[in-house]
Amino acid sequence: MAPRPLGPLVLALGGAAAVLGSVLFILWKTYFGRGRERRWDRGEAWWGAEAARLPEWDEWDPEDEEDEEPALEELEQREVLVLGLDGAGKSTFLRVLSGKPPLEGHIPTWGFNSVRLPTKDFEVDLLEIGGSQNLRFYWKEFVSEVDVLVFVVDSADRLRLPWARQELHKLLDKDPDLPVVVVANKQDLSEAMSMGELQRELGLQAIDNQREVFLLAASIAPAGPSFEEPGTVHIWKLLLELLS
Repeated sequence: MAPRPLGPLVLALGGAAAVLGSVLFILWKTYFGRGRERRWDRGEAWWGAEAARLPEWDEWDPEDEEDEEPALEELEQREVLVLGLDGAGKSTFLRVLSGKPPLEGHIPTWGFNSVRLPTKDFEVDLLEIGGSQNLRFYWKEFVSEVDVLVFVVDSADRLRLPWARQELHKLLDKDPDLPVVVVANKQDLSEAMSMGELQRELGLQAIDNQREVFLLAASIAPAGPSFEEPGTVHIWKLLLELLS
């Protein structure tokens, strides 16, 4: 029997996924790439601002220049990519880091989420890309653009752990020098695998010793009014150390 041609819906979905991946990459380059210009953040757009009148030659006084305050120095940017299968807890991780309460229920990310967190010496841009199967194809395109990779794993999802391992090692092969922080999320659940099990099942012990790979436990969920889950605090401290 001759193979049936792909239906219009399948072709449309495939085209939509390709377009989405291209849009994600362009947005990353525009807003999160190294050396990017800072976006306009004043109350009015540039076309609404009144043009400044240049002084005439006989109006210019060199002493006036000395009285002007120097422009504020821009902070350097550091980029962190947050990946993992859908349902692992990536969006909740970003919300907790930014001081927001996690959303109720599981709402998968179709596209990406981003958070910018200022520190004393630099700004940290965290980009999460959705973990559904049609978006994982584009993960590798972003790996070479970041300083650290955070890979979130659902410790209780034994059935899909082999998929998580496969996707993680694809990313490791893409950039052999990129530091990786593997977050073993949902450790508070009774069915969660131990850290030793996860290390074996994810094949972390087989990774080159010269590479910086960290496995940290977490239970990223509300913990009182401050939402300061201990595992998240440890992850953030490690990220700052790696980015410094």
